[in-house]
Amino acid sequence: MKKGKKLYEGKAKIIYASPEKNLVIQHFKDDATAFNNQKKATIDGKGILNNRISEYILSNLNEVGIKNHLIKRINMREQLVKSVEIIPIEFVVRNIATGSLTKRLGIEEGTILDYPLIEYCLKNDDLGDPLVSREHILSFNWMNIMELELINDQCKRINDFLQGMFRGVGIKLVDFKLEFGRSGQDNEIILADEISPDTCRLWDSRTEKKLDKDIFRKDLGNLIEGYQEVAKRLDILHEQSNIRPIKFPKPKAVKIKKK
Repeated sequence: MKKGKKLYEGKAKIIYASPEKNLVIQHFKDDATAFNNQKKATIDGKGILNNRISEYILSNLNEVGIKNHLIKRINMREQLVKSVEIIPIEFVVRNIATGSLTKRLGIEEGTILDYPLIEYCLKNDDLGDPLVSREHILSFNWMNIMELELINDQCKRINDFLQGMFRGVGIKLVDFKLEFGRSGQDNEIILADEISPDTCRLWDSRTEKKLDKDIFRKDLGNLIEGYQEVAKRLDILHEQSNIRPIKFPKPKAVKIKKK
C-alpha cells in the first residue's frame, strides 16, 4: 500500500496518509526513549516486534468486543488503522506497584494491589505528562462524564483479558498504558495507539525478570531479547525479519541410481 504524506511523528511511531478514506498508515520506529525523552537510542528490530505483538493483541481484543483502530498489519513495520482524534489523556492501569507509583507514594516495589488502579495523565511532553484527576478531565472538557465512564469500563475489561492472556504464557501483567480516540462522524470512542512491551510492564511469573521497556530504562540487558521472549511465548514469532534471520537447512542432494 502506497504511503501518503507524513501526518504526525511521535517518539515511537509515524502516521502517514493512506489511499483509503478515513484510514491511515501507522509505522513503528526502532527508536527507544525513556524519562520523558531524556534517554534515547535506536534499537534495530524493536519496531518490527512491537508491530507484530500489538497487532496480535488488538486483533484478539477486537474478537472479544473491544473496538479499536486496527484494520490489518500491512508489513513487518506498518499497520492500516482508522484515523482517530486522540483524546489527550493516557490511561495507566496498575496491578502491581512499581515505577512512578512507588516513588510518589512510598509504596513497596512489587506490592500486589487489592484491585486494579486506573490513573490519568495529561498527554503533554513539555509538562512531563502530569498526573490529573477525574475533576480536571471534566472541568477542562477533555472528555464528558459518559465518555470517561465508558473508557474506565473498557480499561477494566482490557485488563481482565490481558491478565488472562499473559498469565497463560507465564507472564505477570504489572501495569500498562492505553490511549483512546474519537472515530468517524459519530465520534465513537475506540482504543488506539498500541499495546506492546513498550506500553506494558511485563515480568516473568517465576523469576520476575523484566520483559519490557524497563530493560532499556534501567540498563538491564538486551531489549530485543526481552521483546522476542514475549513474542515467542505468545507463539507469534514465526516470520522472517531482519531481527534474527531464520536459516533453513539446505536440501540434501539425492542420488538416483540408474537401473
